[in-house]
Amino acid sequence: MSEKDLYKVLGVSKSSSPDEIKKAYRKLAIKYHPDKNPDNPEKAAEQFKEITNAYEILSDPKKRQQYDQFGSASFQHGGFGGGAGPGAEGFGDIFESVFKDFFGGGAGRRASAGPQRGNDLMYQLELDLEQVVRGTTVDIQVRVPVSCQTCYGKGTQSGAAPSTCTYCQGTGQIRMQQGFFSIQQPCHYCQGKGTVIKDPCKTCHGAGRVEKEQKLSVNIPAGVTTGDRLRLSGKGEAGAQGGPAGDLYVEIHIRPHPIFQREGSNLYVEVPIPFTVAALGGNVDVPSLEGPLSLKIPAGTQTNKVFKLGQKGIPQNQRHAAGDLMCRVVIETPVHLTNDQKALLEKFAEITKDSIHHPVEKKWWDRIKGFFEKIKKP
Repeated sequence: MSEKDLYKVLGVSKSSSPDEIKKAYRKLAIKYHPDKNPDNPEKAAEQFKEITNAYEILSDPKKRQQYDQFGSASFQHGGFGGGAGPGAEGFGDIFESVFKDFFGGGAGRRASAGPQRGNDLMYQLELDLEQVVRGTTVDIQVRVPVSCQTCYGKGTQSGAAPSTCTYCQGTGQIRMQQGFFSIQQPCHYCQGKGTVIKDPCKTCHGAGRVEKEQKLSVNIPAGVTTGDRLRLSGKGEAGAQGGPAGDLYVEIHIRPHPIFQREGSNLYVEVPIPFTVAALGGNVDVPSLEGPLSLKIPAGTQTNKVFKLGQKGIPQNQRHAAGDLMCRVVIETPVHLTNDQKALLEKFAEITKDSIHHPVEKKWWDRIKGFFEKIKKP
């Protein structure tokens, strides 16, 4: 009986690249897998074995060269032994790749059939700055998977526990022997769980969970900031098979404020003041999260001067005092002057020409003078 051409078995040519051979094998392995051919599993198993043997030789550069020179006879008496060569893909990898395509998952560990904890969930919550000053309570609407009340999370119509998978005898795994190779893979019948639901619940369709809108109250402590996460224990996804629910994490995001800028527990605010108050001194009202506060402006205040009102910022925890309110003054230049006002200002300018009245300007000119003297030097 003539030997079969291994290239023809895989449907490739002698000039095919290793990648082309691998793709051809994967396609045929899926096509001739016994579970894909329930009408004639014995024949499919023979074909599966044949293409696997062909791939084992042609995927190894050394064995492929030996086959091209001497044919299959060189592998009939011990020549077939030896591990995969350096250029060959391990059979565990190729089998796992094939079974992933076929079953929708790799030949990994068995999925747990017992109680499983539900997943944690995340909810994004936006707050105004005023809400975090003293703390507050916020009601939120969250859509989460909860345990089905029809089947009590079992997934069965009767509410009874799922049945043991008869295909894998409850192990969640099946072992497949092909030639010299024996691999273990998740049972495709029960998806590796070891149990099956023969009469799925009509409410949850066997999932054991249904999505439901829930109203939850979230206690917001004073002083929270963007990126903080609050954990609501047991308010996440319901567990499977009676397992505990996961947690719900509420991530805080503080909306930008039209007046205040926040840096940690401190607040910054810009306060415009008349130039007369800056020159003569006085009191001005400044905004705070507690209401208007009085700020004393000393005479001769320059623009961008920052004044601190202690503990008027954002509260911290009980072990630390609140932050500060930092007030940056901006001196406002008057506009739309009357003739009388212009005359007074001109008179004022005349009698304040002395540099003693303009210390900032004097320092600036001193720096300019020093700069020009430096560049004049050779």
